[in-house]
Amino acid sequence: MTRPCRCRRIRCSPDKNYFKPRGIPLDSLEEVNLALDELEAVRLADFEGLYQEDAAKKMDISRQTFGNIIKSAHKKIADVLLNAKALKIEGGKVKRVC
Repeated sequence: MTRPCRCRRIRCSPDKNYFKPRGIPLDSLEEVNLALDELEAVRLADFEGLYQEDAAKKMDISRQTFGNIIKSAHKKIADVLLNAKALKIEGGKVKRVC
């Protein structure tokens, strides 16, 4: 039996939650879902430049969990960019602290 997923703290949601390559019809694109906690991890680590330990504390999770989240997010974003897919940002067990 696995442990229950702990609620992750995020600062705020994005204004836009869907991105796609220009010039390709939406119905012909494969879609990749990026959870809100994955977006928050990218924001903290890559945009804010925080170390994983500090970013994990802000999200109220362990450093190892943060590492797993950021790894998953980076893989999804690379897939979207390299394979011309649509990116939808939604979901995840999160608690907004805006």
